[in-house]
Amino acid sequence: MSLLPRRAAVGMFLAFAFAYFLSALLRAITATLSPVLTQELGLNARDLGLLAGGYFLGFSATQLPMGTWLDQHGPRKVILRLLSVAVLGCLAFSMATGFSWLLAARVLCGAGVSACLMAPLTGNRRWLDASTQLRANSWMLMTGSLGMVASTLPVQWLMPIVGWRPLFWVLAGTLALAMALIAWQVPGWHTPASGAASGGPAVASGYGEVWRHPYFRRMTPIGFFSYGGLIALQTLWAGPWMIKVAGYTSAQAATGLFWINLTMLATFWTWGLVNPRLVRLGFSAARLIAWGLPSSFVILTLIIIAGEDLSMLATPLFSLYCMGCSFVALAQPAVGMAFPSALAGRALSAYNLVIFAGVFMVQWGLGLLIDGFRAAGVAEILAYQLAMSTLLVCCVASYLYFLWAKPHNEGS
Repeated sequence: MSLLPRRAAVGMFLAFAFAYFLSALLRAITATLSPVLTQELGLNARDLGLLAGGYFLGFSATQLPMGTWLDQHGPRKVILRLLSVAVLGCLAFSMATGFSWLLAARVLCGAGVSACLMAPLTGNRRWLDASTQLRANSWMLMTGSLGMVASTLPVQWLMPIVGWRPLFWVLAGTLALAMALIAWQVPGWHTPASGAASGGPAVASGYGEVWRHPYFRRMTPIGFFSYGGLIALQTLWAGPWMIKVAGYTSAQAATGLFWINLTMLATFWTWGLVNPRLVRLGFSAARLIAWGLPSSFVILTLIIIAGEDLSMLATPLFSLYCMGCSFVALAQPAVGMAFPSALAGRALSAYNLVIFAGVFMVQWGLGLLIDGFRAAGVAEILAYQLAMSTLLVCCVASYLYFLWAKPHNEGS
């Protein structure tokens, strides 16, 4: 394993970070655009959830083959080819005239940016030492939060000036620029002989070793529900909750999303600063998750109970909820580091598939539940509360499995 010099590592990080910033902006932009798309195209909650989830459907569809591609061909080649699909998806979205076209374009966008986090995490596993990996991985997530910040108030301000379609022309152009930066700054990939990457025995091809690994299985349910739920709310349902339940205007909801994402930016910046020190003190990812994740359940309970009664607290409560969920984000790099570097791409991509399958199911599932409760005659605010309560139950159950699995996976 050849570590990069500091200057080359910084250049690589910045090139990848720009692409991940754009992918996060593209992921979260539907929350800000939801009022406009709903009005212009007559979307209901089910359609809106499916449209936002279409990104994650395309994203998830590429994860398993992408893991093998990353291990075999390296981050630069894989991300460049996939980003070209994202450029086409943005252009198609800008020209869409109906829901089906929007959905198809959204799926293309999701597939196209699906390597924007996995490529740098895979590269970091080979090119950076363990302590630097933790910092780089957290700060990569921070750039994603910056992209989500950009998807809120800046998009809200630009909408009346340029409209939502030209925004996607700009996104297509900036994605092409990111491709040029990656081609310039990211090193090539030389596949080692079998077993050479880890300095140990040969590593089997395929995903069997990943799926069977006890640590991977232990982290799967919390990745699906808690991490997936975090992204589902942050990128879609926090906005409609603010409008439908808390009574915010569209501008107030965009402002609320801005502060939520700014909070997450600061949170991941802090994780990047403290992670290396926590590792030196013996605080593993599993230990931090066990201590910190329950705070998100408490905050989500408060959000559900408060409803419309404490409407102006929606923004700070959602911000605190996202901060509590950030503990589970430690699971993703920890999974990658639990495997030899020759398996890192597959391990990371498999876990990413778990997370974004969860995002898709939570985003669409909440929409289905809300529409289902409304069809049964339940008031709109109560429908939102019941749907969110279902998510809370699933998150708590996945956490209990995480605690229960610990004795069985100890030392694995």
